[in-house]
Amino acid sequence: MVNIIINEWKILLRNRAIMYITTVFVLSLIAIVWISIFQNNNQKDIQLSAEKHIRNQWDNLKPMNPHRAAHYGSYVFKPISVLNSLDDGISSITGNVLKLEGHIQNEIVYSEASQSISISKFGKLKSSLVLQYVIPLFLIFLAFSSVSSEKETGRLKLLIFQGISLFKLIFSKSISIWLYGVFLLFITITIQALFSTIDLETIQRLIFIFVSYGCYYFIISCLTTYFSSACKNNTSALSSILATWIIWTIFLPKIWGNAVEKIYPLPSRQNFKSIMKEDRAKGIDGHNPSDQRREQLKNKYLVEYNVDSLKQLPINFDGIVMQADEEYGNLVWDKHFGNNYSIFQKQKRLYQISGLLNPFSSLQNLSMGFCGNDMIHHLDFLKKAEEYRRYLVKTLNDKHAFGGSKTGNWKWSADNTFFRSVEKFEYKTPKIEDHIGHYVIDIFFLLFWVMITTLLIRLYTNKNILL
Repeated sequence: MVNIIINEWKILLRNRAIMYITTVFVLSLIAIVWISIFQNNNQKDIQLSAEKHIRNQWDNLKPMNPHRAAHYGSYVFKPISVLNSLDDGISSITGNVLKLEGHIQNEIVYSEASQSISISKFGKLKSSLVLQYVIPLFLIFLAFSSVSSEKETGRLKLLIFQGISLFKLIFSKSISIWLYGVFLLFITITIQALFSTIDLETIQRLIFIFVSYGCYYFIISCLTTYFSSACKNNTSALSSILATWIIWTIFLPKIWGNAVEKIYPLPSRQNFKSIMKEDRAKGIDGHNPSDQRREQLKNKYLVEYNVDSLKQLPINFDGIVMQADEEYGNLVWDKHFGNNYSIFQKQKRLYQISGLLNPFSSLQNLSMGFCGNDMIHHLDFLKKAEEYRRYLVKTLNDKHAFGGSKTGNWKWSADNTFFRSVEKFEYKTPKIEDHIGHYVIDIFFLLFWVMITTLLIRLYTNKNILL
């Protein structure tokens, strides 16, 4: 098999057209990776500047009432990874800025797509676009040509008559074309690593990405050589593999995606907000002294401190009410946002099942996941941001309640030292080893297709029939 693979590579190297195309591929990949990293770093610098500006504003707040500061709020930004330049996944659609304030859990906004002048069917030009669409298509034509030329010249029969195993011959051709794809993939990953500042976590993710794309290229190469060998004429062989590629990359993702949305539908934005507002209104209204729940809370603290009126309380009851209102609101957010997040996760798992029919969907899931830009990582950021919002608001409300002011004194202010003492939001992308369980289905189906395509070649060659 090694001799056959070496011979196939000699043929490729002697083909000037292939060498010219390879040169164009390599230069294009270098340019795309470099431009993507440049854009990514530029966006990251802008974001870091905005984060610094927001924190500087917070640290320089003039003395004010803590509850007013809770309405003033703050902003957090979804971090931009170095792997965004490889595959930005859903990040360009979901947005990257989230406002944190009291009484409300906001939605993330300012997506790149919403601010883009031109929106492409395939999105921004990233390495993943070339790796997922262009290179596999080129491998299809290379693998098809490798087998079809042997059949047309009759060399395939001659080699078999000389005692070469048909399986070794076809499989070796698959491996040789696969190695060509791996070569282009290796160049892309290497350039990504050289042009970026990477750590051990990024290296691990790049290795997973390399293996995932390598498996997909193997599937494409084997399936193409199988069709080229099994079909009676070249037209039907090429039509079959191209039809399969089109179904995998265009039709199945759209059809399955629409089916997933029908099976697990999300509530409309209008219904979501109206129902959440209705539930929120049932809670303690911090600005309404006649609210029943407020009255119950008042009686509780009067008994606890053994006083007859709110003015006699050594604390500020208004701050207590605000935090109680906030905690009830948290229950409402957990109910409605939690329901949406649960639907997202169900959609994700159901979409992963499509890998049984379509290895391309498994590849896309793994590519986005290992780059840290899929729904799993997005929901993790939203969860951590909401945890920080609750910490921030509770800190302000506690200062309002126990900072020294008395009930009804809304002019009381906390000094700047207090606002500076509030910890800033720090988010780190979770380690891939902690999240690898979310991608077991995709990994399984990708390996499943590796075995299926290998088995197809084995079953065909066992018949030892040349068509």
